[in-house]
Amino acid sequence: MMPSGPEPVDFLAIGAVTRDIPTNDPCCRTYRLGGTVSFAAMTAHRLGKRPAIVTRAGNDVDLSMLAQVAELHVLPSPATTTFANLYTPQGRIQYVYTPCPPITADEIPAHLRQVPVTLLGPLVDEIPPDVAASFPHQTLLGAIPQGWMRRWDGAGRVYPKPWEDAEAFLPHLDALVLSIEDIQFDLTRLEPYVAALPLVVLTRYKEGSTVYWRQPDGELRVVPVPPRPAQEVDPTGAGDIFTTAFLIRLRETGDPLHAARYANVTASFGVEAPGVDGVPTHEQVMAYLEAHPWEPDP
Repeated sequence: MMPSGPEPVDFLAIGAVTRDIPTNDPCCRTYRLGGTVSFAAMTAHRLGKRPAIVTRAGNDVDLSMLAQVAELHVLPSPATTTFANLYTPQGRIQYVYTPCPPITADEIPAHLRQVPVTLLGPLVDEIPPDVAASFPHQTLLGAIPQGWMRRWDGAGRVYPKPWEDAEAFLPHLDALVLSIEDIQFDLTRLEPYVAALPLVVLTRYKEGSTVYWRQPDGELRVVPVPPRPAQEVDPTGAGDIFTTAFLIRLRETGDPLHAARYANVTASFGVEAPGVDGVPTHEQVMAYLEAHPWEPDP
């Protein structure tokens, strides 16, 4: 009997891994592994999937934790993208240092273009439109656009900016997940995305999420989805955990409202411990959902 090969990949995350430091001193040597792809891979693993990552990083970061749970493809970079996330009563202040070069379509291994679910998770505008255009229609392609919606000054201080080349990405996406912070609490900024896509989800921090779901007859259904109350310890990565859980459950069920409720619960567990320590298993999430049933208004 021939030995079996590795398990097939069923979730792919593309984007920069990061060194997350506790201070805005770029020379700080203390860091925690971060980035959308890190949270996404760990979440997919906990939810019972086999993830893969295509990323760009330098030799200044330890990726062994990711290599234990994901098929890891690391493209070279002079240094690893470094973020400082400082939480204040007025909100989060971010700094970014040593942003990595772009990840291009021809750098994605051919076998990963057939993965059932793919997440584009840019942090420093490192994913160009040719990546989104390179996946077949069978792939459920989602994106968190935060990395296309930020700029930074000479000191590394991060500020919001418009998603200037959105029209090059949107035709290729099946779902877009943004936070209320990404649109600076201005719902009118959602309008071009809702007009272009069948499915947009807005995460609203402790208030859960809202699903903007275009029906086959063209009608737009807007449904608020309630959260699971959480005892927050570390909010970093909550949106990445949410989006990963949402896309996985959407692929499994085809139901965006159930997928959003599932993702709300998954992310709420995730913020109750540092880093990825709180990310639950699929069984934990389902147990909560069964104990706290929810049905949307008709």
